[in-house]
Amino acid sequence: MKTLPSGLQAHLDTGATTMCWCWRLMRDDGLVLGFTNHDQNLTFDGALFEATAGFHGTEVSSSLGLSVDNLDVSGALQSARLDEGDLGAGLFDDAEVEIYIVNWSDVNQRLLIRQGNLGEVKRGQLAFEAEIRGLAHKLNQPFGRLFQYPCDADVGDQRCTVDLIASQFQANGQVSGLEDRRRFFVTGLETYAANWFERGKLTWTSGANLSRAMEVKVHRINQGLYVIELWQPMTSDIALNDTFVITAGCDKQFSTCREKFNNGVNFRGFPTMPGNDFAISYPNKADGTNDGNSQSSN
Repeated sequence: MKTLPSGLQAHLDTGATTMCWCWRLMRDDGLVLGFTNHDQNLTFDGALFEATAGFHGTEVSSSLGLSVDNLDVSGALQSARLDEGDLGAGLFDDAEVEIYIVNWSDVNQRLLIRQGNLGEVKRGQLAFEAEIRGLAHKLNQPFGRLFQYPCDADVGDQRCTVDLIASQFQANGQVSGLEDRRRFFVTGLETYAANWFERGKLTWTSGANLSRAMEVKVHRINQGLYVIELWQPMTSDIALNDTFVITAGCDKQFSTCREKFNNGVNFRGFPTMPGNDFAISYPNKADGTNDGNSQSSN
């Protein structure tokens, strides 16, 4: 049960209140954004809560136990600080969210109602809707090592140790033909085998998608043309001659780690781990026959 600050409690006791809702978003890159359903901007804790962003939320409710409490927020894309491209590029993924109820006539009288993280975001032509997940959703995330056949490291991270800046694992390319925001033809990859960059990352170095990145789904050679297809369409149009940097991908198999990256010593999976077939198998006699139904005789 939350305890109201004395000043806020006294204000509520008057029966004529000046209350509003404020939402604060904190992205992983350190950017802090604030929004309010009040008709004027508010400021507290060093953050500006913008009134003109067209931002509002559903009812806030809590439940006992460890179930994840969710609520939705939606808004029109009116704020100069809230960009559709940033939403599509994943800059708001898992951003921390704080929801306050505030006395707009005295912002020192406020109460933190809910903390959580931004979940699924749905975007329309003029508006968006975002899910806010309660803190209990962290309990659904895996922590520590995973005992499985494939590697649980990301290629190029500190546990993997592969240097993706090396020329055999990184290339500079340029768009030479277009189909849509996902599939296009490129130059600059002529010295690399087909599929080399599948599951890798493409980062744009020019054009409308500058600095945005996306995972590579397909890298193949079709009748002399080099084709790249991304897992998701870019948020802005791709144009001819747009440039990018692309890095090699990994399917997290031991054979790929050893043969493609020469990095088998740092493989973070368990390729020789016994599977279900081994766990339920019957012991066998020395002659190789199944001993599950055999009977001994004198």
